[in-house]
Amino acid sequence: MKRKKILFVCSGNTCRSPMAEAILRSKIKGRKIKWWDVASCGLFAEVGGSISANSRRALEEIGVRVEKFTPRQLTQGIIDKSVAVICMTEKQKQILEGCGKVYCIKEFCGSDVPDPYGCDIEVYRTTRDYLLRACDIIIEKIVLADGE
Repeated sequence: MKRKKILFVCSGNTCRSPMAEAILRSKIKGRKIKWWDVASCGLFAEVGGSISANSRRALEEIGVRVEKFTPRQLTQGIIDKSVAVICMTEKQKQILEGCGKVYCIKEFCGSDVPDPYGCDIEVYRTTRDYLLRACDIIIEKIVLADGE
């Protein structure tokens, strides 16, 4: 059985998309779902950076650990290897129009995920909690709906 990948995309790949990646990976592992993997990239990622300190802290507060994360720049090759590419905003989805199986998280959960970059920990916690709910819906609508 070939592994399937869900890809999260945001601007810099330091806040929202790495949080979504870590949360969905944790939920898939916790539910013992096989054959699925998760990754994240940024439209404008600065290579050599890391996940933001507040993103890491917000995740650790709920027991989700992020090991060895480095931001990655989005490429068509990465998109091609993904079953679904989920952007954090409608604008990001529009940038990727015509690139493949691109969705906006709003299609699953009703609203974009605002960028918490540079905000205090409370904003990161709000982002994390939104992504927790979003990942449950993504598991239902993509992973479990896949049927394999």
